[in-house]
Amino acid sequence: MVKQRKIPMRKDLLTNEMFPKKEMVRIVKNKEGEVSIDPTGKKPGRGAYVGLNLEAVKKAKDKKVIERVFETELDSSFYDELIDYVEHQAARMELFGDIGKKH
Repeated sequence: MVKQRKIPMRKDLLTNEMFPKKEMVRIVKNKEGEVSIDPTGKKPGRGAYVGLNLEAVKKAKDKKVIERVFETELDSSFYDELIDYVEHQAARMELFGDIGKKH
């Protein structure tokens, strides 16, 4: 019998829904107060997760959701970068399916 591995789940900061961690984007705020996208999921600092939901990210830009969560000012270019990244990752998921899946 093959043991089913537990899939790590994370809550989407924008929609409050739970998703598998690898289907999400980690955003991190470091000690210096800089907020950045963390593709590796290993950067030090306070992390939050965003799902690959383009509409939710665009709404977050309008409502400055990520600023409130991290209690910091963010340039609109950060959101533009996040929107591009989410769009790219969502397209990859569509093309390749579950990228991190081991056979």
